[in-house]
Amino acid sequence: MRTGLMRVGLVLAALLIAAPATAVEPGEILKDPVLEGRARDISRELRCLVCQNQSIDDSNADLARDLRVLVRERLTAGDTNPQVFDYVVARYGDFVLLSPPLKSSTLILWGAPGILLIFGAIGLVFWYRRRGAIDPTDALTEDEQQRLAVLLKPEDGQ
Repeated sequence: MRTGLMRVGLVLAALLIAAPATAVEPGEILKDPVLEGRARDISRELRCLVCQNQSIDDSNADLARDLRVLVRERLTAGDTNPQVFDYVVARYGDFVLLSPPLKSSTLILWGAPGILLIFGAIGLVFWYRRRGAIDPTDALTEDEQQRLAVLLKPEDGQ
């Protein structure tokens, strides 16, 4: 009986973990399912400026909620998806987009991972070269090698 309850508990926990994270509150949801679908699509592509690693669709932050409401207001006013993105970007900048466009002001965002990868590869090359330059036979003098041989020599009683 107890293991059955435990299994049910584990299954429920797994389902809760696997459920999609969403912070959209019931009061925010639009009555028109088409508009709501568009709002959710847009919300998944906008960054929460507080959390920075989540979309506004997933974030519980107050600013994310305000942005979700703003997106829905713009859609009910008749804006197209690009117009909503343009409006939000005009107010908050390209950083609000989870995938910012490639342009001169966002070049560092796109180039930094590649630059870090190159520096990491160069560092590894230097590390391996330096590591291979040490010859273990050069590390000990003749006297040290003789003392080591005496220490490592098995005793007769063993």
